[in-house]
Amino acid sequence: MNDQHEQRIPFLNLRTLVVVHDLVMIALAWLVARITTLWLLGDSGIDWRQLAIETNLILVIQGFLHWRTGLYRGVWRFASLPDLGNLIRAALLAAVASSAVLLMREAPLELMVLMVWAFPFLLLLMLGVPRLIYRIFKDMRLEVHRRRQTRRTIIIGAGSSGRMLLPELRRRGGYDIVGFLDDDSRLRNVEIQGAPVLGDVSSLPRIAREAAVDMAAIAIPSATNQQMQRVVEFCEQADVEFRTLPTLKQMGTSITRFDDLKPVAIDDLLGREPVSLDWDSIRSGLAGKRVLVTGGGGSIGAELCCQIARLDPAGLVVLDNSEFNLYRIDHQLKAEFSDLMVESVLGDVCDSATVETVMKRSRPEVVFHAAAYKHLPMLQHQVREAFRNNVVGTRRVADAAVRYKASSFVLISTDKAVNPCNIMGATKRTAELYCQYLNSQSDTRFITVRFGNVLNSNGSVVPLFNEQIRQGGPVTVTHPEITRYFMTIAEAGQLILQAAVLGKGGEVFVLDMGEPVRISFLAEQLIRLAGKEPGRDIEIVYTGLRPGEKLFEELFHEHEPYATTAHEKIFQTRSPARQLKDIDERLRQGEQAVLQYDNEALRRVLLELVPELGRVPRRERKVVPLAG
Repeated sequence: MNDQHEQRIPFLNLRTLVVVHDLVMIALAWLVARITTLWLLGDSGIDWRQLAIETNLILVIQGFLHWRTGLYRGVWRFASLPDLGNLIRAALLAAVASSAVLLMREAPLELMVLMVWAFPFLLLLMLGVPRLIYRIFKDMRLEVHRRRQTRRTIIIGAGSSGRMLLPELRRRGGYDIVGFLDDDSRLRNVEIQGAPVLGDVSSLPRIAREAAVDMAAIAIPSATNQQMQRVVEFCEQADVEFRTLPTLKQMGTSITRFDDLKPVAIDDLLGREPVSLDWDSIRSGLAGKRVLVTGGGGSIGAELCCQIARLDPAGLVVLDNSEFNLYRIDHQLKAEFSDLMVESVLGDVCDSATVETVMKRSRPEVVFHAAAYKHLPMLQHQVREAFRNNVVGTRRVADAAVRYKASSFVLISTDKAVNPCNIMGATKRTAELYCQYLNSQSDTRFITVRFGNVLNSNGSVVPLFNEQIRQGGPVTVTHPEITRYFMTIAEAGQLILQAAVLGKGGEVFVLDMGEPVRISFLAEQLIRLAGKEPGRDIEIVYTGLRPGEKLFEELFHEHEPYATTAHEKIFQTRSPARQLKDIDERLRQGEQAVLQYDNEALRRVLLELVPELGRVPRRERKVVPLAG
């Protein structure tokens, strides 16, 4: 029962109950004291009529005195020393009241002397003990409730972030800090602001069991993904809730606050170390220039738009054929970069009139072409649309960039363009080849950036798995051994910008994707992050490879020599010139097949341009130093 309900319930005021209780206690104390004193004086005869009159008189007088002493201003639940003082004053006044009543009744002197002591003592006892019992009872209930609401919390990481987090959790309340865990042996048996360092992170399961820990707060914003995986594994073994601070990059210069704690996300486990970029060269390559981003409302396109906007371009044109995506990025850019000249164009890159109008009006100096269809299984049966959007659309924008003398054209490609066994990959490979062909035919620098899957991008596996988990499963994985490369959206956007300023023209830059990740491992981690156990709470079901799907992806072609660059996370390669012969004529044939909706002709064109289509060899590759 809360405080408001304690003070008033339907039809009956709690304060009235207290008054009634006290009146009963006054009468009872008087009767007990009166009968006891008569017994002590050896008078066994009790005149009940006279006793009733005395009792009524004492009730009126003592009740009035209680009201005047302020005994009913407090609430029993919060009875304290001031209330005890009121009770003592009421007892002292009871001595006066009892004397007055006995004088009116002409009682013997010896009876009055005994009653002056007995009645106040009994009254103090009968009024005070119930209040004390009630206060103890309510405090015990409150403590039980508080313990249910308070989470016993251990902070993982006794560094500066953990030390800043400790007082914040204490200030906010609801968190009983058990102590710290840290792998630094120098901190053993050290106390930090009264909280002990109990051991290393591996001891979490034992300490959580012994200390009844409910939650672990991970305060290691500089942790690598491997370190986060290790910490989360121990949290899962301990069966405790776990939350984390943002990474150093996400925190920026903000002060650590409780509100910064967030659930551990898949990015924390599979994300990568912060990328070190040459922002001076990137800024000099884009500042003061007019920039066009096609597909600017998609995951990568929107990230590019936001990062480019921070580099002070002369203007930014965003082209997308999704009304909602375009509205969303337009709203974001205008809210965050109010001084930037942003033009949002709803249109299709395959539409010559749209591309021509945008290019003629904006005259972009740098073009980032991110517009593409990417859903591999769907495109496997939609050859015309895949070719039209990924090949014809790229050709429209690339040709216009040459006509209107753009200095740079950056094609956003995919690892699925390497030795593709699917239509989507073949169309992206064709787009790569055409850009390399145009680079040799024009003054525009054509640069291709190739990378793998992006965590949490639109249509990617992570949102799909999360939705399946929300629905209670099962989570569907095509094959137990299928692997993919992953990187975060932010990292992909940054490395694309870095590659754009590194390129001289004609290169295919390949982003270092790290080690491939088993999709089954990804599914297991997402299930655990949702607080469930794979196989027990959520089943993982293997459905078989889909049409055009490979067990693994590659980043380089068999005849594609590659080398390191000035940036450790970017490699570069050039396709042999022999692959570029007759590509213009083949694409003319492909465009004609698109107009005729001739899927078979389009398949033949793709096979001619990408003869490796359907062959999936596995190779070991070595990185060679970049000459010069």
